[in-house]
Amino acid sequence: MLSDLYIRARSLFRRGAVEGELEEELRFHLDRQIEKYIRSGLTRDEASRRARLEFGAIDQIKQVCREARGVTHLEMLIQDARYALRGFRRNPMFAVAVVLTLMLGIGSTSAVFSVVDRILFRPLPYRDSDRLVSVGLVAPIEPQEFMLGGSYYDWQDNQKPFVAMTSETGVEPCDLTEVNPLRLDCARVESNFLPTLGIAPVLGRNFLPSEDRPNTPSVALISYSLWRSRFHMDRSVAGKLIRIDEKPTEIVGVLPMDFEMPRLQSVDVLMPEGLDVAAQRRANPGRPMWAFARLKPRVAPEQAKAQLESLFEYSLRLAPGAFRKEVHLTVRPLRDRQFHEVHRAAWILLGLVAAVLLIACANVASLLIARRSGREREMAVRAALGAGRLRLLQQAITESFALSGVGAVAGVMFASLLLRVFVAMAPEGMPFLSAARIDVRVLFLTLCASLLCAFGFGLVAGLSRTRADALTSRTSVSRRHAQARQVLVIAQIAAGLLLLAGGALLARSFWNLERQNLGMNDQNVLTATISLGQPGYPTPERQMAFFDQLQHNLRYGPGVSVVAISDSLPPGGYRHDTLFASLRVEGRAQLPTGTGGNVAWRWVTPDYFRALDIPLIEGNGFKDDELTSSDRFVVLSRSLAERMFPGQDALRQQVHVAVGAPAEQDPPYTVVGIAADVKNGGLAVGEEPEYYRLRRNRAEDWDRRAVVIVKSNLPASTMERWMRQQIAALDPTLPVETDTLQERVAKLADQPRFEMLVVVYFAFTGLALAIVGLYGLTSFLMVQRKPEIGLRMALGASKGNIVRLVLRDAMRMVLPGTVIGLALALALSRTWSSMLFQVGPHDPATYLCATALLGVVTVLAVLVPATAATRVDPIVTLRVE
Repeated sequence: MLSDLYIRARSLFRRGAVEGELEEELRFHLDRQIEKYIRSGLTRDEASRRARLEFGAIDQIKQVCREARGVTHLEMLIQDARYALRGFRRNPMFAVAVVLTLMLGIGSTSAVFSVVDRILFRPLPYRDSDRLVSVGLVAPIEPQEFMLGGSYYDWQDNQKPFVAMTSETGVEPCDLTEVNPLRLDCARVESNFLPTLGIAPVLGRNFLPSEDRPNTPSVALISYSLWRSRFHMDRSVAGKLIRIDEKPTEIVGVLPMDFEMPRLQSVDVLMPEGLDVAAQRRANPGRPMWAFARLKPRVAPEQAKAQLESLFEYSLRLAPGAFRKEVHLTVRPLRDRQFHEVHRAAWILLGLVAAVLLIACANVASLLIARRSGREREMAVRAALGAGRLRLLQQAITESFALSGVGAVAGVMFASLLLRVFVAMAPEGMPFLSAARIDVRVLFLTLCASLLCAFGFGLVAGLSRTRADALTSRTSVSRRHAQARQVLVIAQIAAGLLLLAGGALLARSFWNLERQNLGMNDQNVLTATISLGQPGYPTPERQMAFFDQLQHNLRYGPGVSVVAISDSLPPGGYRHDTLFASLRVEGRAQLPTGTGGNVAWRWVTPDYFRALDIPLIEGNGFKDDELTSSDRFVVLSRSLAERMFPGQDALRQQVHVAVGAPAEQDPPYTVVGIAADVKNGGLAVGEEPEYYRLRRNRAEDWDRRAVVIVKSNLPASTMERWMRQQIAALDPTLPVETDTLQERVAKLADQPRFEMLVVVYFAFTGLALAIVGLYGLTSFLMVQRKPEIGLRMALGASKGNIVRLVLRDAMRMVLPGTVIGLALALALSRTWSSMLFQVGPHDPATYLCATALLGVVTVLAVLVPATAATRVDPIVTLRVE
């Protein structure tokens, strides 16, 4: 066996020496036979003749010997590869065009797959992640499922479909109060949180049940990134005491590098919830939380939901009657919980890149058919010399594999670059994109795509029959090849228009999104978001004193016209929500049935409306002398006032905002103004009813979080430095996030902008590839039709006649492609509807613009070779032919 391998290796890598040895051995045997005949009495010439006749054809014997080595096919493959490379060197522009086209197609596919793989296909970073589900109630006030402490523990004790059930109560800022203090994100979780998810710390241990109780020593699990950045990956960190919010806390372990919260929040520290379970069981409704569970084997989410219905019905009896019809039970896979909002966008993105890859493949196939047409005479000669169809097919496939291999390597490099661009463009809140990598799965996809392309291209070029008249004809023109290329160009035009229509719809949607009326003025407004730490500001009185002093200091700054404080800002992000059924006008009955939908609300100081230029339609709003009043005051938005006081005057009316709560927790508020509606639920949704509570100079109205709003005519950079100095003068350790209001609004448009730019990129990439295909085919046909054009011009045709002829022929491809593309775009338009804003999926103007752009570009692509064709000298052309 080893000797056979040695012989085959020598045959491949020392071919010259092996061939020499074979020649020498055959010569030796021939000479011995000649000498034998001479000794028998024949002359040398006769002996040589008889020996050669007996010996047979030397070349055939050599071929038999070569085949006996078992490397003939490999030698032919190497020979074909060398031949292909020589051919590419003779025509480098063809090779470069194919490689660049494949680079765009395969590279774009690989980059997009690396993004959508995490959303659609790759398992979540938990053990048996397909068995993890999100469990909870869905109500109008919260679109994502949640649980309440009054029901959760009963469910946990009595549920049957789960192996385990766990919860978390959210992520809040906390402070690492040591040397070089640090603001962190701390999550509170149940002690069985990690085991339920199937995660084990890489260092240390998990929480103990005894540590998840009230008034127990504080313990924490730190993230891998915090362990690396703050503790320099010290393996003795487990057991170390740190101070979180001035409370001694023992580090008991380190989370894995790929750990992520089920709701994808950013987190630095995990700590036990420490809830009083007995108190939560008695509470109604109890602490809000988010629950997750691990299904038992062979139990589907739908079955689990059916088994939980009895528990849900029991818990629903505790809710107010008005709410019961609008609360629903949800049990869904954790993947759906994480990626529900981007799931459709991921499939759309995958479809777009598939269209780009289709155009690229059609383009390459068209180029290969053109090259095959130009080599028809060569193929005819090789066939006449004995090359069979399989041999010619092997040569074509080898050339395709060489091109696809180089294209795949270039595609991987392009995919890496494109992915970096995607990550740089991506907005916050898309962790699955920042985690995308060109890994083994992506490389395997690239390999499969390149192999599939290579085999397909080889078949396209190699299975075409060689015409016998190619040996005698001066030019090789195959009508079958021309028709095949025309069909490919029609497919490219159709796919290009489909991409262009999608890009145009998203571009127009984004235009509408950015230019809508927000109901306020975001110019010359600087904001500072401040969250006071628990150690330094443990009481509402301390918190109020800090913000009061800060507001006083900022009010007399250079160029400052207005200073206000709120706990949140429109048009999106954090805010308070309640139900319309929780509101009641003094002296009237509350809403008889249902919840009435969501109502937003905020704490604000008197100058809030001036700072944001929100018009007051009625009343004067809040006044400074009301800050010290024991009464409470509220401003309603116009839409809320119209619902609460239809056809009536709302000013000076008394309203309650916490119906159902004890009387001391639901005091009356006096309406002192009606404000214009403002975008308050994000840029892509309509305005919701809203009310504003006056934040008085009373501790009960204040908490740790506030947004300071400063209106100034000075440059934002100057004001930002000055604001930070003023805040640092009061507390130099306080972390502050500063933004202009314009920047805050722009961040809300980041995801639609990103989606639009990605789709537009693929649209123009597909369009460019389609136009290149049309240009290539037109140029190829002009070369083939040069004798015809020369004859037409000799017979009196003008240059305009020739250009019109070429345009007419091109339109025979462009018009069918346009019709097919429009039909596909209209048929698939509903897939875009969830991504559009104030534009319909069948918008005629958008489709007209996309078609017009395609028409202009295709005409330009055809005019270039058509104009070149008119420069033909008819006399020279006819003489050559």
